[in-house]
Amino acid sequence: MSAVRSEPAIQGEPLLRPITIEMLDAVLAIEVEAYTFPWTRGNFIDALAAGYVTRALLAPDGEVIGYYIAMPGVDEMHLLNVTVAPLHQGCGHARCLLAQLYRQSTSLGVGAIWLEVRESNARARALYLREGFAEAGRRRDYYPAPQGRHEDAILMTKVLA
Repeated sequence: MSAVRSEPAIQGEPLLRPITIEMLDAVLAIEVEAYTFPWTRGNFIDALAAGYVTRALLAPDGEVIGYYIAMPGVDEMHLLNVTVAPLHQGCGHARCLLAQLYRQSTSLGVGAIWLEVRESNARARALYLREGFAEAGRRRDYYPAPQGRHEDAILMTKVLA
């Protein structure tokens, strides 16, 4: 699936590759820029060591512009993290990453994808709804929030054909 682009333009088609240890500095830079409470290097290393399903979206020049990490389970995939660099958001890259996740999940015989999203993340929730995810529940106080507080997560699922 080709990503729909607006500024900044990327010359050529983005490439999808498994995340490697060598990519972690670039992935972490995006993570820290995108989130108030980012994953740590240890979180990423643990995910790679566990053999989770990963993809990095690379610009033709090799720049990492987005990524996802998903944990396979029995007949389901749990999307743990999908992130696009803030400079490249709004260009269709998240849809491109999700389309790859659907292909990988289907090839593994997975019937559904599950995820959690911050209740306050209206933009991501809207994307997931457009992508065919449905709200399936709530996890109370799931995410850390500023000033020692916590925020609920909305549990969402998508059944794959």
